[in-house]
Amino acid sequence: MTASNALNGTDTATGLESPPVTRRTTRRALRIALAVAGAGLVLDQGTKAIAATQLQQGERVPLVGDLLSLSLLYNPGAAFSLGSGSTWIFTIVGVLAAAATIVFAALLRGVRWGIVLGLVLGGVVGNLVDRLVNPPSFGQGHVTDFIAYGDLVVGNVADVLVVAGVALLILRLLTSDPREQRASGGAARGSLVAQSERAR
Repeated sequence: MTASNALNGTDTATGLESPPVTRRTTRRALRIALAVAGAGLVLDQGTKAIAATQLQQGERVPLVGDLLSLSLLYNPGAAFSLGSGSTWIFTIVGVLAAAATIVFAALLRGVRWGIVLGLVLGGVVGNLVDRLVNPPSFGQGHVTDFIAYGDLVVGNVADVLVVAGVALLILRLLTSDPREQRASGGAARGSLVAQSERAR
């Protein structure tokens, strides 16, 4: 696809008409993603703060029998406390994941993409904030978990956001019209070409 074709919305590889690629349309998903991520971050950090002040470690408050309860713990690793001795690795992974999500949100357009990527971004940043500011040290902070799913795992709102975002992403990829995917891909490629032309 040439720069002129990208800007007028025609994909020469498929012959499909797609909406004109403009700064506004290419950034629409990013704006929505940042808004959703911001709301998710506030919800995650707010619930963690409440859990830290209202719950005691080792205490278990049933919500739905033994299936769902509140149980405060500070997790140095990932799920099931895996990798508890390499917290800094999860910090780096979190930074890279957040950056990658923002890049994808900047290239794609549409409300649904914005919501999906915003959920993932909000969850990733929520746990990343814990690793950056929580004890014992910067970049190695322990994540605040308080939602216990039976005796399997204890998580938080950030984890819920990530799981929901990934699930919706998979569902969207499986159910979306292939022509829509090609159009979105063409728009993203057009945006990159247009940016490279302006940079010359």
